[in-house]
Amino acid sequence: MSVAGFEGSYMGANDRISDQAIMECKICWTPYDPAEGDDFRQVLPGTPFSMLPEDWHCPNCDAPKEQFMVQTDPGAPAMLEARRIEEQVVKLTADFREVWHSKMRDVPLVNKALSVEAVGFVSHEGRGLGVLVSPWFMNLIMLPREGEDWSTLVPGAKENIDFPSGTYEFIHNVREMGGGYKACSLFSPMGDFQTQMQATDVARAIMMELFKDENRAETDRKSEIRAGREAELAAVEEAEAAQAAEDARVEEMAQPTRRKLISAGLAEDAPRDAADDAE
Repeated sequence: MSVAGFEGSYMGANDRISDQAIMECKICWTPYDPAEGDDFRQVLPGTPFSMLPEDWHCPNCDAPKEQFMVQTDPGAPAMLEARRIEEQVVKLTADFREVWHSKMRDVPLVNKALSVEAVGFVSHEGRGLGVLVSPWFMNLIMLPREGEDWSTLVPGAKENIDFPSGTYEFIHNVREMGGGYKACSLFSPMGDFQTQMQATDVARAIMMELFKDENRAETDRKSEIRAGREAELAAVEEAEAAQAAEDARVEEMAQPTRRKLISAGLAEDAPRDAADDAE
């Protein structure tokens, strides 16, 4: 709900005020903190200023909502970042809807029960991250952070990117409207999905599982492969050492000592001493 004719901050641009904004009456300086609500009007804690009843007034001087201005807004940076990513996502989906209508509709492997839709995009380390669903693929998509220029990415180039659940291979690409982005293939083709809702549910689940440490063992087997290889090499080295010892024993048996030669091989070897050396 927006505040009609709001004149307190941002020239009436109410969409720049987050749900965490602490507002202040510019007549008597009484604050409204959404974390506290308003006992006088029985407004529950956690109620954003934008969700106050239309007839709500300043509890101190009875000024209307339109006379409140922003005191502090801890949620503003996150809100502005979300809006920036949303603008990137709009361009990205527009690009792929154009591809769908102009090039892919008649391709036999596409799933015509599906459509192009962006799912679960969030800010991750300053970059937009989410899933793009289409009739022919489902990809994990990473978008550039503010000020980054990905227009020079080389399409087809590969890059490994780490997440809590493991390391994933992303492929670089550039689109006309959306610009540069990085994509990790999740499903292609999309024949296993019966409905758009099923596909988007899977996409949301992927975004949740991506940030769980306990999934790393299932997605990142580099340490397991390395440990297996080291064990294999150790086994080979042990076998080679055993074989070398056996070869040395056989060779020693094949070359009897002087004492054995003299006694026709009946005498047992005794420890060599100075007398033996003098023979």
